[in-house]
Amino acid sequence: MTDLSHLRRDFPILRREAEGHPVVFLDSAASAQKPGSVLDAMDRFYRSQYANVHRGAYRLSQEATGLYEDARARVAAFINAGSPEEIIFTRGTTTALNGLASSWGYDHLQAGDRVVLSMMEHHANIVPWQLVAARTGAELVYIPLTPDYQIDLEALAATIDERVKIVSLTGMSNVLGSIPPMHLVADLVRAGSKAVIIVDGAQLVPHAEVDVQTLGADFLAFSAHKMLGPTGIGVLWGKPDLLEEMEPWEGGGEMISTVDLFESTWAPVPQKFEAGTPPIAEAIGLAAAVHYLEEVGMDAVRSHDLDLTAYALERMSEVPDLVQYGPTDIKTRGGVISFTLGDVHPHDIATILDSRGISVRAGHHCAKPLMADLCVAATARASFHVYNSHDDVDALIAALHEARSLFGLG
Repeated sequence: MTDLSHLRRDFPILRREAEGHPVVFLDSAASAQKPGSVLDAMDRFYRSQYANVHRGAYRLSQEATGLYEDARARVAAFINAGSPEEIIFTRGTTTALNGLASSWGYDHLQAGDRVVLSMMEHHANIVPWQLVAARTGAELVYIPLTPDYQIDLEALAATIDERVKIVSLTGMSNVLGSIPPMHLVADLVRAGSKAVIIVDGAQLVPHAEVDVQTLGADFLAFSAHKMLGPTGIGVLWGKPDLLEEMEPWEGGGEMISTVDLFESTWAPVPQKFEAGTPPIAEAIGLAAAVHYLEEVGMDAVRSHDLDLTAYALERMSEVPDLVQYGPTDIKTRGGVISFTLGDVHPHDIATILDSRGISVRAGHHCAKPLMADLCVAATARASFHVYNSHDDVDALIAALHEARSLFGLG
């Protein structure tokens, strides 16, 4: 057990009250709150350091460029990339996955090829592949889940053959909390195909140590705003030879080497993929968030999530009519718990909890195919980060008992 509840004081927004109650924020899977150090870094940049990057010979621009590239280097070190040039700044996970589909997908897929996904992907790792499949004639294949809400490895093994060109899987489900064993997945894929492996790390990277040297993936995508950083910036990491091979998915300033009237050549990686003015302040905020997580320690973050998840699952078992959707083996999941409560609509559950100052998500969580697979229209979802505590879980459980009474369940 790692108690990080003292970190709550680092997050200014959590000093608010809602409906006369302290804010209990349990929606970090959607977007996490920001510590003061992230807010200060971005405020300091805008107030005293702001300029565009890579374009000016003057002092402010040079300082801004240094901060922006320092952010790239800090992110590279955070995931143990081979060099900062392997880090592409994007608008977020969605943009990174769409970019991969647009670039790698269109150039490497043709009719008869297969793209392998799982039943627990969110829309950002489904729709881009639907678009590229429709244009290329490639086939999408979905790996089913086991009764314990994990990717069925036997089904995956039976699917992998030379027709499979891309395997793109979540590193941690935003609905179930399931964490696939990526090392085993990679071994299966490499044994039976030459497919590239993409990991959607939107939920994994903010909550566990990720080392791209051992992850088994060729590409990794994640967002800053789920890891205590700002919105508007994310990361695509890729193996250098694959990034060199890819064509840019956006054209414009800064991504070119030469431009003539009818053709252009591209700047080196990573600038090849960063057309236009990049998210400069956001990169600086992301670097501050990475620094904050490093100070806490990713082992401590993971331990804290496991402790809160185990405690929450135990307390939820005390609530009659509550059904939880996710693995029972705590070590194979993260701090995301989706649930239903009798026949009460999840939106009504969220509204009752909100009246007690508790923020949870309700809906399909951008995973409508998974909802259909679970035979539910929607769920409520509580998700944790470093600022949550046992007290937050206790407040959630008390409010769920109240919701049961209000809706005549008990």
